[in-house]
Amino acid sequence: MSTPTCPNSTPPGTSTPSGGSSVVYATSPDERSASDGRRTPLPVKIIIAGGFGVGKTTAVGSISDTPPMTTEAVMTSAGAQWDDNTMTPDKRTTTVAMDFGSVAIDEGIKLYLFGTPGQDRFGFMWGDLIRGALGTLVIVDTRRMEDCFPAVDYFEKSDVPFAVGVNRFPGQPEYTEEELRWALAVDSTVPVVQFDARDRYSVRDALLVVLDQALMYAKKAVRL
Repeated sequence: MSTPTCPNSTPPGTSTPSGGSSVVYATSPDERSASDGRRTPLPVKIIIAGGFGVGKTTAVGSISDTPPMTTEAVMTSAGAQWDDNTMTPDKRTTTVAMDFGSVAIDEGIKLYLFGTPGQDRFGFMWGDLIRGALGTLVIVDTRRMEDCFPAVDYFEKSDVPFAVGVNRFPGQPEYTEEELRWALAVDSTVPVVQFDARDRYSVRDALLVVLDQALMYAKKAVRL
């Protein structure tokens, strides 16, 4: 069984011909067998994106099977003009490169999670971070919806399927899915889910939606 090509992304088990396009091939069971005879999980790269302080680092840390790698730096007065923490006054650090964690969904799939920095000034890193990703969870804070617009716009223009995850913060206003879609201007084919970045199982459910979206994208690519 072959694995469909995902344009402009290079997932694990790919080769890049001289022409520059990525060709994805199915990894054989023999190639993914551990020394004790068990089949090693298929690695899948997932991006966790969104604006400043929406819960990306928290989400990665909540679900990662191992202690996540973070690049958190202390926020200073010099960066106050860019890092507005009015809605998150307890936030003292910010991601300056990426977050990284991993979680085994089952014996067959292991997710490698890459959290992007939220500030616009680190946007130049996104192109490198999403290379090889099969899906993205764009996290939204409804108290400051406009902060997620750059991430939504970015992934609408990319070839990486994504879902919108509304992080449930205490005291935030409640909106229906239709209202959220209107505010974010996302297509009806983009899943919009609500979850709690602090809760492992809630994050898991949101990531499973991203996996379903990636699978639908792959099936569509096969039909094309």
